[in-house]
Amino acid sequence: MNRIEKTFAALKEENRTAFIPFIMAGDPDADTSLEILKSLPDAGADLIEIGMPFTDPAADGPAVQLAGQRALQGGANMNRTLEMIKSFREDNTETPIILMGYYNPIFIYDTQRFVKNAVQAGADGVIIVDLPPEESTEFATLCGAGGLDFIRLITPVTTGARIAKITNEASGFLYYVSITGVTGAAKADLSVITPHIEEIRTHTDLPIAIGFGIKTPQDAAHMAKLGDAVVVGSALAETILQNKDNSGLLDIISSQIKDLSAAAHK
Repeated sequence: MNRIEKTFAALKEENRTAFIPFIMAGDPDADTSLEILKSLPDAGADLIEIGMPFTDPAADGPAVQLAGQRALQGGANMNRTLEMIKSFREDNTETPIILMGYYNPIFIYDTQRFVKNAVQAGADGVIIVDLPPEESTEFATLCGAGGLDFIRLITPVTTGARIAKITNEASGFLYYVSITGVTGAAKADLSVITPHIEEIRTHTDLPIAIGFGIKTPQDAAHMAKLGDAVVVGSALAETILQNKDNSGLLDIISSQIKDLSAAAHK
C-alpha cells in the first residue's frame, strides 16, 4: 500500500475520520510556508494538501486567491513547490502529501516531468480542479504509470452515470466538493449532501474527503459524521492573512489545526 492507502486503513482501524489541512505553497513566504508545513502532522494533520499557486484560480474564493497571490509575489513556482515537499520529506516519510491546483501550471511545466518530479519529491497524489474526466485520460494514465494518485472531484450536482465514470477512474480517495461555488463561500446543506454521499458509496469503496465551506471545529465535526476525511483550507488562509506579520503565526496555526483535527477525529 502507498502512504494514502496506509493512512486511511490505519484510521479506519481506529474508527477515526482523517483531517486534511490545505495550505498554499509559499504563503505567506517560502520559509514560513515550509515551517507551517512541517508543523502540521504534530498538530493533528493526517494528510496534507498543498496548493500550487496559479494566477487564475477560478474555483478559489477570496482567501485562497489572496494566498496564491502572496505566494506568487514572493517568487513561488512549481520547482519551489516541489522543493518544499522534498524538504518536508527529510523529516517526515509517512504523512501523505497531495498537490492541489489547476492544469495550466502543470501543462506549462510539462506533464511527464511533473509526475516524475512530484513523485521523486515525495508527493503521493494530485487534485486538478479544472480537468474533467473527458479531458483527463492522458494525464491520468501518466499518473497511474508514475505512481501518483489522481484524485477525482465530485460535486453535489454529479449524478448517475457520471458518478460511475468518475469513481471507476479514481484512485487514492474522492474529493467531495460540498457546495456549489468557490472555496469558503458558504456552508454545506447536510440534508442535500448526505443522501448524495450515500449514493456515491454504492459505486466505490474509496475513502471520501469532504471539502469547501468547512471553517470551524463544529463544521468539521458535522462533516466527519459523513465522510472519511474533512478538508479545511480557506479558514487557514484567512488566519495566515490576519497574522502574516505576527511572530507567533506558527503557534496560532498549530492551535487552529489542533482544534479542527480534534473535532474531526471524534
